[in-house]
Amino acid sequence: MKNYPELYLTIWKAVRGVRKGRVATYGQIAQICGLRGHARLVGYALHNLPPNSDIPWHRIVNTKGMISLRAHTKGHELQEKLLESEGVKFLNGRIDLSKYGADVEPGAGSRKAPGARRRRRSVDKHK
Repeated sequence: MKNYPELYLTIWKAVRGVRKGRVATYGQIAQICGLRGHARLVGYALHNLPPNSDIPWHRIVNTKGMISLRAHTKGHELQEKLLESEGVKFLNGRIDLSKYGADVEPGAGSRKAPGARRRRRSVDKHK
């Protein structure tokens, strides 16, 4: 079996927590893994899933409630079909996140992204 980065394993564990019939955004998964601002890393981790994985990758969508895979591709059609089979409804290509969004809790498995730095808030001394 291929050795996967620990970050991928953390992300995959969080994705497993999204219940059937619900969706989460890439950003939400990043946040619950302690990787705020690293939504693309979630996408990379899902793109690199092992063959025949049982991780429910299809339950992760973009912040607009849309499938991020290119429209009219096999991957896009498969994700849409899998979500619809779980009862998720699309309206004009979007999912109502207020209705189908998963309850995710920030901080579970919290860790810092490699190279991530805390942003310092600048303080205006002239106020």
